[in-house]
Amino acid sequence: MSLSHVDSEGHIRMVDVGNKPDTERVAVARGAVYMQPETLRLIIENGLPKGDVLTTARLAGVMAAKQTSNLIPLCHPLLLTQISVDFEIDEEASCILITAMVRTRGKTGVEMEALTAVSVAALTIYDMAKAVEKTMRITDIRLVSKQGGKSGDVFLE
Repeated sequence: MSLSHVDSEGHIRMVDVGNKPDTERVAVARGAVYMQPETLRLIIENGLPKGDVLTTARLAGVMAAKQTSNLIPLCHPLLLTQISVDFEIDEEASCILITAMVRTRGKTGVEMEALTAVSVAALTIYDMAKAVEKTMRITDIRLVSKQGGKSGDVFLE
C-alpha cells in the first residue's frame, strides 16, 4: 500500500493536486461542549465576565478555518468561499452543539477546515467560561458530510 503523503524514500510530502480539476466542495462538521446548567444559563444571558461567548466563538471558528493550512502541516492553503459556524443550545443535555460549514471551489476538500472551525469554536467557549466552570467537556467533534471531489458525496449523519 502506498501512502499519499509519503514519497518513495519514506519522506513526508504534500500531495500535488495541480492536475486535479476545480470542483465545488462543501464540508460540514459538528461537535459539542457539555457544561453545568448554570454555566449554560450564564452563556445564554451573556453573564460571563469575558463577554459574548457565542459571538466570540463564531468569529474564532471562522478565523480558524481560514488558518487551517498554517496549523495542519500537510493541508493545502485554500480559497474559502463561505464559512459558517452555528450554535444550538440543548438545555436538556446542558450543552452547546456546534456546526461548521465550509465551502470552496478548488482541487481539494475542506473537511479539515470545517473540523478546525468546530474545534476552535469549542475551545473558545471553554476559554471564555472556564472562570466559572473547569469541568466542561468538549466532545463528539466529527465530519458529518462532504460534497464534491473525486470521492464524491459522503453523508455520515
